[in-house]
Amino acid sequence: MRESKFRNMKKVFRSTVLAGVIGFSISAPVFADETDLSEIYHVYVDGTHIGVVDSKQQITNFVERKIDSLEEESQHSDYTYTIDENITYVPETVFTAQTSEEQVIDYLEEELTVQVEASALTVGDKVVGYFSNEEKAESVIKKYKEKFVSNEALEQLENNEDTDALSVGESRITDVSLSADVSMIEEKVAASQLLTVEEGLTLLEKGTLENKKYTVAEGDVLGSIASKHDLTLDQLMELNPGLTEDSLIQIGDELNVTVLKPFVEVVVTEEQKVEETIEYATEIKESETMYKGDKEVKQEGSDGSKEVQYEIQKVNGKTVAKETVTENVTEEAVNKVIVKGTKVIPSRGTGNFHWPAVGGYISSHMGERWGSYHKGIDIARPSGRSILAADNGTVVEAGYNSGGYGNKIVIDHNNGYRTVYAHMSSISVSVGQTVEKGSTIGVMGSTGNSTGVHLHFEVHKNGSLVNPASLF
Repeated sequence: MRESKFRNMKKVFRSTVLAGVIGFSISAPVFADETDLSEIYHVYVDGTHIGVVDSKQQITNFVERKIDSLEEESQHSDYTYTIDENITYVPETVFTAQTSEEQVIDYLEEELTVQVEASALTVGDKVVGYFSNEEKAESVIKKYKEKFVSNEALEQLENNEDTDALSVGESRITDVSLSADVSMIEEKVAASQLLTVEEGLTLLEKGTLENKKYTVAEGDVLGSIASKHDLTLDQLMELNPGLTEDSLIQIGDELNVTVLKPFVEVVVTEEQKVEETIEYATEIKESETMYKGDKEVKQEGSDGSKEVQYEIQKVNGKTVAKETVTENVTEEAVNKVIVKGTKVIPSRGTGNFHWPAVGGYISSHMGERWGSYHKGIDIARPSGRSILAADNGTVVEAGYNSGGYGNKIVIDHNNGYRTVYAHMSSISVSVGQTVEKGSTIGVMGSTGNSTGVHLHFEVHKNGSLVNPASLF
């Protein structure tokens, strides 16, 4: 149909041109009056000749009516309609005008494409979307930034406000930018391609308007679903809040499988001033006068404080960098000082025994007593209840004895001697510990088979009992 019309129009065009040429040839010799001449217009659409009209206004009126009709039908008052094709005219002066207005109008009715003037929002060299005007495109960018920084902060940046020094606890935005170049290009597109501001925001943030869904089939597991869609298991779980590695999925369940990758990201630079604690350190010093294993706090530690100003960079709300700009110590920390002994207690006894109590007297000697044999001596009425190691040695027994001794300690002096301490109210040493002659090993008491507070003290040499009274 179109080809037939086009052939007819070309015939009209050829006839018109021929008539013009013939008319000129015949009229010229008789010097025709110039008032017999008329002007016609050859109409071209995108460089293709489509016919002849006697007035350009006819075509202009037709195009305007077509656009007005669409604007009246449209629900978008901010759309600016236009034709996509380029219509041009070539005038010709002829004696006899032969035009084809009806055919030209028919052609335009069928072939003209009415589109909308749009602002294309581009990121780098890629078009993100089309908007009805540049203001809307700019609004998308502004609202996208406002997802990560307040409108007030953006206005302060634009007006170069808030340049005073920061106080502790304060922060301010110093720069807001995008991770790629963004620009607007004027284009003509179909009205169906135009996006709303909300759709533009979704595109910038997610990289897509639609979330692709996958329906779980028989035999599917999370790992296989992730692999099918070029996702890691972590990405699949991130796309589906509440989903974990242990989640049970059922046939027919729908899962999001769209990898969200923003077209562009908002980069926010922020300054922040905070007060931070300087934790005190612990300093260890050694002392040869203190026994190994003993320690003493010579100086308590205390924390200090400092004011620190940071520059923080966030990309789409996530902190990616944090650098110290300035640091001012307001209070120095005080180290804790601990002194540890290095003096080693010899585990071998001297052979010279120390009285195992603080004062007191022998209230019961070794030997036959009350129908049984008393293996040691009892020491009673001391001036203090501390029990002392009779010589250097190693503790081989420390605890409650059910054989009548009550709380009992046995020290091996590693020279053939062993000493036994019984009926104690408490024990302050443990098995394996090396003790020094005269050091406190417990407190005198009356545990076990005892008639009162006293210390039962025994001495063994190479497995045989020795009368303790003979050693002092």
